[in-house]
Amino acid sequence: MQNQTKSSRIFGLDLMRAIAILMVLFGHCLWIFPHSNHFLYQILQLFGFFGVELFFVLSGFLIGNILLKLFIQNTFTFKIALHFLKRRWFRTLPNYFLVLIVNIIIALLIGYQIPETWRYFFFLQNFNTTMLPFFPESWSLSVEEFAYVFLPILLVIANIFVKKSKTTLYIISVLLLIIASILAKVQYSLTTTNITLDQWNLSMKSVVIYRLDSIYIGVLASWLYVHYTNYWEKIKYIVMTLGVFLFLFLFFGLGKLGLTIASHHYFWNVLYLPLTSICVALSLPVLSLWKTEVSIIQKPIEFISKISYSMYLLHYSLILYLMKHFIDTTKFSITNLYLFTALYLTIVIVLSSFLYRFYEKPMTNLREKNK
Repeated sequence: MQNQTKSSRIFGLDLMRAIAILMVLFGHCLWIFPHSNHFLYQILQLFGFFGVELFFVLSGFLIGNILLKLFIQNTFTFKIALHFLKRRWFRTLPNYFLVLIVNIIIALLIGYQIPETWRYFFFLQNFNTTMLPFFPESWSLSVEEFAYVFLPILLVIANIFVKKSKTTLYIISVLLLIIASILAKVQYSLTTTNITLDQWNLSMKSVVIYRLDSIYIGVLASWLYVHYTNYWEKIKYIVMTLGVFLFLFLFFGLGKLGLTIASHHYFWNVLYLPLTSICVALSLPVLSLWKTEVSIIQKPIEFISKISYSMYLLHYSLILYLMKHFIDTTKFSITNLYLFTALYLTIVIVLSSFLYRFYEKPMTNLREKNK
């Protein structure tokens, strides 16, 4: 969920980020409408899930490029790792803490009970347990923050105790973290009777220790991009095609084949999420090499990409929840529901633009002044 400076923007990655946040928004719009078995309703449910998965892999790809360069070019000490983390935190924490505090104040004013509020300040609301009910969209931010921390710390330790080439050491560290997260899923599957998607969503999909591999698969993709640039270019359309077929299998084929969570819980608990991340990563060769775009879509895509982090933080608990709290839509006609949705999306874009321009961007600029 990171932004790039204007001089280094890559249109394909902007497009990926814009698609991700729009998927999340449209996925949460379902809360406005009555539940339905209509195909479009099912697709929008998929959007909410897949949008976050796009963010995870993209974040891993971007921080992987930064961290790999730091690791290769420097004697990677705790000081260097801390410098990397400070820059990440300067980029992500100001927005998060501002929105978190506003959420807490509003919750107190309307009488909403917040259990264990302190956990949110340390991203512990879903570290190894089911996500707490308050500010539910923050679960993905916890995954990202811990992913940012674990890899540089492991690289520092490995650099001290293991005498191998830096390139080898880096990729081994990334693979170990991916394996550790997958093994955590194996342990979950062996010790938990999980036969419903609702439980899977709460106890597996949204828990940090089971999701770190999604970020690190993006990091692995960045390593491949750097070390196999020629192949990255040559096979980009082939792997994109494979990604499309994998997407169709994961999101439409499983139902046709009867591979439900009740009958194949091991597949769902252990393999489904890593395969989803791989599916997303297979689009990166095409998107990362789509450097520029001169059509009319370039500016709106770049704009949505820039404000995507603010949109993610504001759109659900602060905006949609409050609108639903004060406006009873249960008796609305379908036309009024569409008008309510249009108003909601407009408010999200306007407020996110203000947050980005007057708070997020100045904070990022301040970070650059203190390199």
